[in-house]
Parts: sequence; C-alpha cells; structure tokens
Amino acid sequence: MGGILCDQVSAACLITKPQLNTNPNFDVVLTRTTPVLSFKNAAGGQGKRAYEIQVARDKDFTIGLAAFSLQENPEGVTALSIPTDKALADKTRWYWRVRAVDETGAQGPWATSRFSVDVASDKAFMGLTRAVPVSVKVSSGSDPKNLTDYSDQGLATQWRATPPGSDTAWVELDLGAARTISRIWMLADSGNKDGWPVAFRWLASPDGVDWKEAVKVADGDTYRFILDVDRVSARFWRLEISAWTGYSPALSELLLYSPGLPETPSPPSGPYVLIIGNQHNGFTFTQLAERVHEMVPQLTTLTVPYYEASLAMYEALPQKPVAILLSGNNADYNDLPMFEYNGEYEIIRAAPVPILGICAGNQMLAFASGYTRVRSMGRSDISAMETPREYSKINLLVDDPLFKDLPRPFTAPEVHGWAVYDPPQGFEVVAESGYIQAIRRQDGHVHGTQFHPEIKVPYNQAESVLRRFLEDALARAK
Repeated sequence: MGGILCDQVSAACLITKPQLNTNPNFDVVLTRTTPVLSFKNAAGGQGKRAYEIQVARDKDFTIGLAAFSLQENPEGVTALSIPTDKALADKTRWYWRVRAVDETGAQGPWATSRFSVDVASDKAFMGLTRAVPVSVKVSSGSDPKNLTDYSDQGLATQWRATPPGSDTAWVELDLGAARTISRIWMLADSGNKDGWPVAFRWLASPDGVDWKEAVKVADGDTYRFILDVDRVSARFWRLEISAWTGYSPALSELLLYSPGLPETPSPPSGPYVLIIGNQHNGFTFTQLAERVHEMVPQLTTLTVPYYEASLAMYEALPQKPVAILLSGNNADYNDLPMFEYNGEYEIIRAAPVPILGICAGNQMLAFASGYTRVRSMGRSDISAMETPREYSKINLLVDDPLFKDLPRPFTAPEVHGWAVYDPPQGFEVVAESGYIQAIRRQDGHVHGTQFHPEIKVPYNQAESVLRRFLEDALARAK
C-alpha cells in the first residue's frame, strides 16, 4: 500500500503508532503456528484507518516476510488471524510490525515487537513444583518481599535497587532446605524498560557462603526470562545483576521450580466439585466454593492451585469429582509463566466430567487449544463500576440447557479485561455482547462464561447457569 508519511503534511493528520501490547506482548511464547495477532488501534489521520502488518524471522523484515492488510476494528483493538496458508514456522522467533494508513494513503510510524512459536510447549504438565523461598535479602533498595509476593495478582509491585549503587546488585533467596532447581522464572516491568536485567548470573550454595554458578546470561534484552537449569540442589540461591537498562535494576517477581509432581490432594467424602484456582497464588477470584455449597448444599468442594493441577493428578484422586469449575483471575497473561497452566489444559482436553470455566476459566478453554485465541480487549469491563444503563446486554445465539429460561437479552456481573476471540475447533459461541460471552464444546460437557454467574448482585440474571450446571452434574453422577 503506497502513500506519503503522515508527518510530512499537516499536524492534523498525524497518525500514532498502534500499541502491540495486547496479545502477543513482547517475547511471549505462542503455541500455534496460526496465531491471532492483536493490537490497540492507532489514533489520528483522516477518515477510516486500515493497517499494514508484516511478520518475519529477522528484525530487518527480510527473511520469511509475510505481509497482510486489514481494516480497523472500531472497538479499540484490531486483530489478525494468521491464515493456514501462511502458517508460521515452529521453534522460531518472529518479529512483527504494524502501521496505520488513513483514507488519504498517509502512513503512520511502524510499531514493532516480537514473539516465539513453540507448539509443543503447552501440551503436557510442566513436571515442576514451585520452590517458595522462606526469606529474601537484597543488596539495597526497599520492598524485597515484592519479589516473592505471589498474591500480588496484578504483578504491579517491584523491588528496585537503590541508585546509583554499586556495579553489581544482588538478590538472595533462602528456600529453607536444599531443593533441586531446574527452572527459574524472572519478571520485570513489560511496560517500562528502565531496570531490565541485561547481564546476570544465578549462583547456588548449600550454606550461603560457598557459591557455585548455575546459569549465566550475558546479553538479555527482555523483561521476562524462562531459564532452564541443569539440576542443582541447594538451599540458597543468589541472583547477581551486573548490567541493566536505566538507572538501577528492578524486578517484579522471581520463581524457582523443582522437578517432580505435587502431592495428590485428599478429596472430601461424598459428592464434590473440583475447583481449579486460577489466581496467581492458586486461589479463586471470587468466593466460588461458598457459592457452590449455597446453591447445591449436597456438594462440597476441593480447590487445587492451577500450577498443581494435571490429568495425572485428576486420575490419581481416589474419588472423582462430579464436576470441575475453572476460576477467574485478575493478572495479565503476558506477565505470567504460562507453562504453569499446562496441567489445567490437560484436564480440559481429557477429563470425563462436566467442566464450567468462569471468566479466566472460560479463556482457559480456548488457551487449551493454543495461546492467543484470547486477547486483551484494550479496556476493562467491570459492571460494578457502571450504571444499570451501561450493563452489557448479553444475547443468546443458540439454545442451551444451562441457559434455559434466561431473559433475552440478560445481564450478569463482569470483571475482566480479556476475552475469547477465536474459539477452538469443536467449540461454538453460545452468547455474546460486544464480544464472546459464552462458549460450549459441541459434546455439551464443557461450557465457559465470560461473565460471573456466581457473584451475588441484584442485576445478575444468570445465577441459574451455575446452579443448573451443578444440579445436572450431581444428577448425572448418581
């Protein structure tokens, strides 16, 4: 698409860069060769905007270049689904860039990012358990607890070394006992390059005195690191950062992992529902367990953190649940170690009992068939902050037993900023508002709702969806 650069003409036509931070964000690992690439729209220009999108295997956009164009989605986020005839190579780092073009042909500046494709990386439980430190020390700076505060759901807090400081900043983790470590996750601020670690190494020690290098990075250029380590057993682990961007190093989270399987949980006696807690700390976003018992008193619950859930765990349960609920969360997927969800994906794909995913749990149904089927909406939809006139009107598209007797349209509580964009093969859309609100697998055993049927508010007209799901599951199990 030819044209002039917008900044060569009047300021009134200046076109901004689109923002490539919805999904995929910078350096996210994708698990499909035909992913969805979404971005926040540009602003400016004259008339309606379209977009030029390029994907290549090098940052100069000369190797394996594929080019696309599409019209802007006026809802704020525009998305491209890579077609099968231009599928991306697996096990490859890809660069992509987007620019807006207005009706006069004026072109805005390119926005550039990158991601990797690794299709096999989400196919099986990670085979790891979290090694949670009992204490953390740092060379300088305040709030070192932020590095291991896994209840910080938005991952908004950080530790930052005191500037200007010494030439090396360090963090020391005490695991309380020797643990074999085989993977390390490091997270900085994706939206601010100030503080990203560039050169660093991890050292291990049995006593906090004698240290041995376990892994080293000399040229980091990202905010997120997944470091696979030759199995090293040690109680103390030390991160030494010798180079960084900006004025001092800053990190949001550190997570260490040991190889192995978590212990099989003990289920309650009698009929129960297995709840997979999708908050980053393994809990649920709402009071899901309490609502299950309120709606169907015969049912109890067992809550398992998502990072400990797997098909092997399910199969090892001495008594199986009558149903499975997948909870919501409020963290940004781009800032999470998504490999921790692999076991939940296994359960979605193979568990023989009814499954209902709520909010993020609904999105997990799509993620189980490949990352980027879900995207940021570019905004938050929080009905508790809206007037009744602003509540989304949710429209049923097909008849479904769980949605029987609901008003058409209906309202329900919403607390989210992400939504399913591309349902997997074998799923169909049950309800929508301005985006997908509910999906179901075609065999009828797996459902998902973007809204929250469990939240008790006067305008929730969809509580019966959860109640009917639970009652049907209990009846089927008898």
